[in-house]
Amino acid sequence: MPLFGAHMSVAGGLWRAVEHIVAVRGDALQVFTANQRRWEAPRPPEEDAEHFRAAVAAWGGGFVASHASYLFNLASPDEDAAHRSVQGLAAEIERCALLGIAWVVLHPGAHLEGGRGEAAVADGTRRVAERLARAFDAAGRLHPEAVGVGVLLENTAGQGTCLGADVAELGRIVDACPAGERLGVCIDTAHACAAGYDLATQDGYARLMAAVDGAVGLARVRLFHVNDSATPCGARSDRHAHVGLGHVGAAGFARLVRDPRFSGHPMVLETHKGKDLAEDRRNLRVLRRLAAGDDPELAARDVEGLQE
Repeated sequence: MPLFGAHMSVAGGLWRAVEHIVAVRGDALQVFTANQRRWEAPRPPEEDAEHFRAAVAAWGGGFVASHASYLFNLASPDEDAAHRSVQGLAAEIERCALLGIAWVVLHPGAHLEGGRGEAAVADGTRRVAERLARAFDAAGRLHPEAVGVGVLLENTAGQGTCLGADVAELGRIVDACPAGERLGVCIDTAHACAAGYDLATQDGYARLMAAVDGAVGLARVRLFHVNDSATPCGARSDRHAHVGLGHVGAAGFARLVRDPRFSGHPMVLETHKGKDLAEDRRNLRVLRRLAAGDDPELAARDVEGLQE
């Protein structure tokens, strides 16, 4: 069975996220290590880092990833903006080294050159590949253990000039990056649906997995974001919905969580929740029921009535 979990808040201290994932009986955790809406992100004090590492160890050492700031754009044609993103990603990798987190999830960025023409995409993917290598180098100068931290490139919904809606673009980045051995992939189901992979059907699911396998190889898939899509297939709009209540549907998630190729893979929610985490508990229950073989329509009743 996959390792199910969720993105959790670190309000009140990084270790609070571990308390939250324990509360919902999760086996995988994603966090922001700093305020993702601000460029300035100081390293955590050593006592906070120790507290976080101790909390993870007490939890049982489940899978943990960080999510990089949405401000970063390694694909930008503006060198000053790109430099800021490289330095920001290097600092994120350093924080992960301090916290014992092995992976940073990163959106590839937007090339900002208008349209989705081949030349613009090629230039954008080349810039991302080169700047990833620069970020790894810079992080290594900040912390000796940064070499143990990798980056998971996340597929995108395809808004504007964002790279990664076509998973072949992720493959181009991996192939061109001098530090390609430190790169993996995170597949977001809502993004895949919005980008045109119809995960509600067997053919659509097979097409996505064939595309991923051809672009980077399934072995590079280290994490899934298990979000339903509130927008139709191909809408190129990123709006998440609770599992089974969107355009992927419970049957679509059943295909993923029962796929033996991904048994043991971490799968985390990024769906709306309140402070009591009730929505996470209900979404996780649906995923576990689907993985256990329950009828998708019956399993999805656990999230009926939830709002986006």
